Amino acid sequence: MDSILPAELLAAARRAVDANRDAGRTITVAESCTGGLVSAALTEIPGASDVFTFGFVTYANDAKHALLNVSTDIIDTFGAVSVAVAWSMAQGALAASGADVAVAITGVAGPGGGTLKKPVGTVVFARAEKGDDPANVVADRRDFGDLGRGGVRLQAALCALELLLPGAATLPE
Repeated sequence: MDSILPAELLAAARRAVDANRDAGRTITVAESCTGGLVSAALTEIPGASDVFTFGFVTYANDAKHALLNVSTDIIDTFGAVSVAVAWSMAQGALAASGADVAVAITGVAGPGGGTLKKPVGTVVFARAEKGDDPANVVADRRDFGDLGRGGVRLQAALCALELLLPGAATLPE
């Protein structure tokens, strides 16, 4: 396949598209620090429109609020890189898209923006499924370390694609 994206990212996207097609499920993503990388990988796969109709790139907090209905109180209280915000992003993407499953990604890709509590390489993921109890939060934080901006974004995208697989209940190790 002719693509500018790394082979491992394309392979993960193909697994996500094929597995969700086989399961008869539609998917959506709400991306912040990955800036559309997950969506780009999914749309590199021929036939991805069978399962992926659209995604959200909500890089700014105002976009998280406007497009995904993430409460500004949650952002102000916990910060944009938090389980609470990622979970709200996933719930908002699920509601706005009508998809069967949503995965959200928010983090600090660097080179700046890190803090002692949330250093560069900190990424938080959440997954929401249609029909699940919203109180059943599937969300977690990963600390990839300072792999450089591209490295953090790639690892975050790979993790998000794994979370889109049917049956994924936790983040991959």
